[in-house]
Formats: sequence, C-alpha cells, structure tokens
Amino acid sequence: DQFDESGGGLVQGGGSLRLTCVTSDTFYLYAAGWFRQAPGKEREFVAGIDRTGHSTKYADSVKGRFTLSRDSDEKTVYLQMDSLKPDDTAIYYCNRGLYSRGEYYPGDLYGRGTQVTVSS
Repeated sequence: DQFDESGGGLVQGGGSLRLTCVTSDTFYLYAAGWFRQAPGKEREFVAGIDRTGHSTKYADSVKGRFTLSRDSDEKTVYLQMDSLKPDDTAIYYCNRGLYSRGEYYPGDLYGRGTQVTVSS
C-alpha cells in the first residue's frame, strides 16, 4: 500500500488547513491515523480513526482543534486542522493501523508526508 498525503502549506496562526490521505482499495480494512514530526523531535501521534469512522482519538495537544474523518469511498481520510498554532509546524504523515478499546496502534507504513508550517 502507498499513502498519498496532500494539503499542507504555510498558514498564519489561527488559520486552517485540511490534509488529505488517499490510499489503496484495501484501506477500508484498517484504522487510519496521522502522525507528525517537527524538526529535531520524535514522530508523534496526532489522531486516529477506526475502520467504521465512528470512533476517533486525538492527542491532547490537538483535541478540540483537529477533526479526523474518512470518506465513504473508504480510501480517503481527512484531517481538518483549525486554530493552528506555530507548535503545529511539522511534517504530517498518514498511517494505517488498528483501533481497539479507544487506542490507535500504528502500522509500520507511512507516506512521504506533507509539510505544515504555521507562522506566528
């Protein structure tokens, strides 16, 4: 499987972006997630969604500002990012994995990522 992330860019603090991840026909079999990595930092979990799209989990740092959803075609997931802050600046990566008992467990595959830069 491959992941095609898009939607990143440069935005002012307080602005919004919507990231898109398009992948293969088998994506509906998996939970999906987004991770991010800022310069000099470890990759960190941002948000995860189960196979059905009914359950989601967010990192505390983005809760209430980011919304993860998946398309009915079951090959696309979206990360709506509102009220962006400079601390959100990072490369954002799509992932497939498992979702169980309110937790997202990432798989080994990530896309090439999309750069998000938030200016102050």
